Amino acid sequence: MDVMAVLWDRGSATVAEVRDRLDDDLAYNTVLTILRILERKGLAGRRKHGRAHRYRPLLGRAEAGRSILGRLRDKVFCGSAELLMTQLVTEEELSPDAVRRLRRLLNRQLAAEDRPEQEDEE
Repeated sequence: MDVMAVLWDRGSATVAEVRDRLDDDLAYNTVLTILRILERKGLAGRRKHGRAHRYRPLLGRAEAGRSILGRLRDKVFCGSAELLMTQLVTEEELSPDAVRRLRRLLNRQLAAEDRPEQEDEE
């Protein structure tokens, strides 16, 4: 994910550019291997740029986030979105504005679920 974050932030980067932007001091060949794996999995693409290759993300942050959250929910929280959300909300110090935004989202979800029941009763 750290390598993908560099690609998302820069749009595209060479192996050396990715390596320079990582917090960890990884060898050039290690970064190259990670980029090749990302390319094989269809998450990154590359184009020849002089003697080097420029890698670019083929998967957006939002798509990656959905995929990662789904795996996290399934593997760590036994498939429970409620447990995942509870963990996030209790571990983070949310601002009052953030709590209000979350409350609005949850209220919309409740309203959407209530509508079909009301139509069935009529």
